[in-house]
Amino acid sequence: MGLKRILLTASSVALAAGTGAWAEEITIATVNNADMIVMQSLAPQWEEATGNSINWVVLEENVLRQRTTQDIATDGGSFDIIFIGAYEAPIWGANGWLVPLNDFADDPDYDLEDIFQLVRNGLSDKDGNLYAVPLYSETSFTFYRTDVFEAAGVEAPTEQITYTEFADIVAKVHDPDNGIFGTCQRGKAGWGENMAFIGPLANAFGARWFDMDWQPQLDSPEWNAAITYYVDLMTNYGPPGATGNGHNENRALFKDGKCATWVDATSAANDVKNPNTSTVADVTDFFQAPKQETSNGTGWFWSWALAIPASSQKVDVAKDFLKWGTSKEYFEMVGETEGWVAVPSGTRQSIHEDPRLLEAAPFAETIKNAIFSVDPANPTRDPVPYTGIQFVAIPEFQGIGNYVGQQISAALAGQQSVEQALANSQQFAVREMTRAGYIE
Repeated sequence: MGLKRILLTASSVALAAGTGAWAEEITIATVNNADMIVMQSLAPQWEEATGNSINWVVLEENVLRQRTTQDIATDGGSFDIIFIGAYEAPIWGANGWLVPLNDFADDPDYDLEDIFQLVRNGLSDKDGNLYAVPLYSETSFTFYRTDVFEAAGVEAPTEQITYTEFADIVAKVHDPDNGIFGTCQRGKAGWGENMAFIGPLANAFGARWFDMDWQPQLDSPEWNAAITYYVDLMTNYGPPGATGNGHNENRALFKDGKCATWVDATSAANDVKNPNTSTVADVTDFFQAPKQETSNGTGWFWSWALAIPASSQKVDVAKDFLKWGTSKEYFEMVGETEGWVAVPSGTRQSIHEDPRLLEAAPFAETIKNAIFSVDPANPTRDPVPYTGIQFVAIPEFQGIGNYVGQQISAALAGQQSVEQALANSQQFAVREMTRAGYIE
């Protein structure tokens, strides 16, 4: 189905929704990532075709999570569409907070089966009910500067290395006198910010959030080893002010040529490798995120996806936008207007097989393979009762993860020791898990 036809279909659906007007306004809460900014720039085409309009609420990641969580939990009704991820979708859907999207499977033009099954499963509850559709999906890998490695006489790894070996490399490529820091990792507190990196790092060191009886394990030797490593790495080889740097800040630093290495989201490769947006597009390559005691859970899994709160009064119009914004035609539109290197990754099989994408972004195959190498059901060295790699798929994790992120950020800033940060984290987690009834 061509772009013209999909827009005409959107127009028809808007009328059929019974809104009584061409000028329905929907409110969309979104994060300020590059792929979402592109969507905002292309959305006027949907608005023009349907007669509807969009009120965009663009927020920093931590603020987005806080605002949407508060609004949806209280049935506030502020938003018709929200950008959420693989953590929220199954939990909020099971709570009745989101509109099910199972009917998308009945639309042959949308072709729900074309979306990777791993991604669909991550946005569905245990009964298979779909609650969000993905704009992009990702795991994590290591970005590195080929020119900096060559100048330092460092050979890029071809297999998964340990974090100990990674630190040795970082030390060799650290060149602050020339404005290049050995590594840039997330330091901004938040379960989806610094803990997105720290969670897989802790997994690599053999740590786990909870044992099989749901007892928190945050004061374990494994957590201590992981966080001590992290603080030492960033203190010695990271940029100043790292506690203020989340994904977007580090992405900007890397694109500006300030970082020799960066372990972060595969989805950022589209932006980093785009010569229109990056100064290091031609000298950036990738290798696997490091391991340590184990390789389990060393690369995360995430999707940024669109969902409809159950409190929305404009569900039909919102569904129409979701179909438009995650369709094959939308991804093709991004390729034609922004360049195929900018197409969101990890979502549709047909797009990942498109010759135009493979020619412009040969690393797309690496990203797809990296995503399918992760196993959220086997995230740690030792047995655990939960699924999830950089998060634990229980409602209580959001509060626990945020608190732990704050404690580790304070340790990175030198405001307290690693031991104190983890002791505080353990105490908080025990209190929250007891309150929630997991432990006595």
